[in-house]
Amino acid sequence: MAQPPAPPPPSAASRVTILVLRTLTFVFLFVSLVVITTSTATLEVDIYEFKVHFKDVYAYRYMLATIVIGMAYMILQIGFMLYNVVTGNRLMAGDRNLLFDFYGDKVISYLLATGAAAAFGSTKDMKPLFSGSGDVDKFFNKGYVSASLLLLGFVCTAILSVLSSYALPKKV
Repeated sequence: MAQPPAPPPPSAASRVTILVLRTLTFVFLFVSLVVITTSTATLEVDIYEFKVHFKDVYAYRYMLATIVIGMAYMILQIGFMLYNVVTGNRLMAGDRNLLFDFYGDKVISYLLATGAAAAFGSTKDMKPLFSGSGDVDKFFNKGYVSASLLLLGFVCTAILSVLSSYALPKKV
């Protein structure tokens, strides 16, 4: 049985749009990573002082994991796109590249959304409990900033998900 013809390559404008969105996502995720990993606070309880790091909050650890997975995926996709632009060929033959983009964008966007939601929820619940003790407010504000940047990364990836669904060939 003959293979169906390969779908036409995306136009130059759509390739640039996709590359810009992937790069923006990577930048948002990178800045979010830097903000959350540099976040520390000193918690004062009676005569004791405790140093609090992002790794002490489970939701922040989950957010970090989603950021790292998202960054790895974006690096991979940017590499694929640059290979496509430079050589004019796709790395995977047929519809596999389009399906990888489609499903990958969906999965990564869901991961980023859940990471941002976990961080927002945890920060909202924990900030009132520890407010007024040391620099904990600053610590949780950095959690909000990091989660907001992650949410912006999710928005870019959600747009990429929609664009990758339009790129799928129409099967009859």
